[in-house]
Amino acid sequence: MKVSPRPILVWGKTDPGRRRERNEDAVGWDAERGLALLADGMGGHQAGHVASEAAVEAVRRAVGASLERGAEDAEALLRAGIEEANQSIYGRALSEPMYAGMGTTVVAALFSGERVVVGHVGDSRLYRFRQGGLTQLTVDHSLVQELVEEGAMTLEEAKRSVGRNVITRALGIEPQVEAEVRSHRVRGGDLYLLCSDGLTDMVGEEVLHSLLARCGDDLASTGEALIEKANECGGEDNIAVVLVRVRPAAAGPRE
Repeated sequence: MKVSPRPILVWGKTDPGRRRERNEDAVGWDAERGLALLADGMGGHQAGHVASEAAVEAVRRAVGASLERGAEDAEALLRAGIEEANQSIYGRALSEPMYAGMGTTVVAALFSGERVVVGHVGDSRLYRFRQGGLTQLTVDHSLVQELVEEGAMTLEEAKRSVGRNVITRALGIEPQVEAEVRSHRVRGGDLYLLCSDGLTDMVGEEVLHSLLARCGDDLASTGEALIEKANECGGEDNIAVVLVRVRPAAAGPRE
């Protein structure tokens, strides 16, 4: 069965925060094709910005081309798009010395029929807000997350760790990358938040929950409130936010 893109209501924005001179986050989407994207770049000499922008554009382009060809597997489609982005960034880093060592996280959501396919590399996250409950659908590819899973560190210790931003996977660092791709059922009225660690390092889940709970279809007001709260709490990193509302008229079956 061909992938059936589900149009979405979407809003996104990046903000440099209060401590960084450069903004190395990037966001993008294709509302008609049901695609939302976010990337958090790293590397000097503007390389982080180049990597994040390249990731967003490469995934968007690859997904669009696959849909035009009548792709039949949404998970495979998104995985291939992320792999293509990795190869593009890695190749550019090799061929242009000023971009050597650049890399980026990526988190992508493709809404198709009654499901959303989520793919990510790194520690940028995707949350789902449904009927008053907030659920994180991605698991960070980070050193502290591995220590938590091994039982060597508690969640509270991980939140305070000086190494909490050390990631174990990124696009552009190696010739191949393993993207984590999962599929979830959607319901009409679901709200999805894609964000960089510039938001989640500053704003706890209780505050995220409170702000998302008040969100209607004016996604911009909620998105701006999330960014403002991150800056109020210190704004120590760039902040990227994408909000996606699944229209009630297109509701899928309950899980």
